[in-house]
Amino acid sequence: MKVSTGTLRRRPAQRRSLERVERMLDECARLLDEVGYDALTTKEVARRAGVPIGTFYQFFSDKQGLVRALALRNLDAFFDRVSARLARVELAHWTDAVDLMIDEFVDMKHTMPGFGVMDFGEVLVTPGGPALRGTERLLAGDMENNLVVADRLRVFTVELLGAPAGPELDRALVVAVEAADAVLKLAFRVRPDGDPDLIDECKRLVRRYLEDHLP
Repeated sequence: MKVSTGTLRRRPAQRRSLERVERMLDECARLLDEVGYDALTTKEVARRAGVPIGTFYQFFSDKQGLVRALALRNLDAFFDRVSARLARVELAHWTDAVDLMIDEFVDMKHTMPGFGVMDFGEVLVTPGGPALRGTERLLAGDMENNLVVADRLRVFTVELLGAPAGPELDRALVVAVEAADAVLKLAFRVRPDGDPDLIDECKRLVRRYLEDHLP
């Protein structure tokens, strides 16, 4: 995985430094699963990553900065994994891409450490919600997390599908992300591994809504 170095206090100049940052993010993800956000400490992350606490603060300002970097890494990983999947298949229709993205998100919930607690910024008390206050804008302090996700999705959609860029598409993707987020949270509240019927409903909802906005 790659680190979004723009979130760090100092850009890793050497491979050894980058590996240390990766280890700290990996341990942060594991600790989110094990103890949750509230009990997560910078000291324990540094200890488990095998780095001095001073090294931690060279790269991260505090616990929130660490978790923000992890959320951005998760977002990068999601689009990297979706791109890899798309490279291996031939889509019969753009709606297949919707299903593929939702399937990838669910798979990351099942397999990626920490992703069940915090996927793209919002920290959940339990899988499926509710969220901790103050984490709704973790990705970018001046913008809600879902707006950041929708913006990334807009670039992806325009490049992948040749959709006409503009305010109408921007608005539609924000609505689609908000709707998918709500239904998927419900799916993971109903069942810890995600209720398959609700996941299918999420796909159907997003596909039908976007039919009026995509070619």
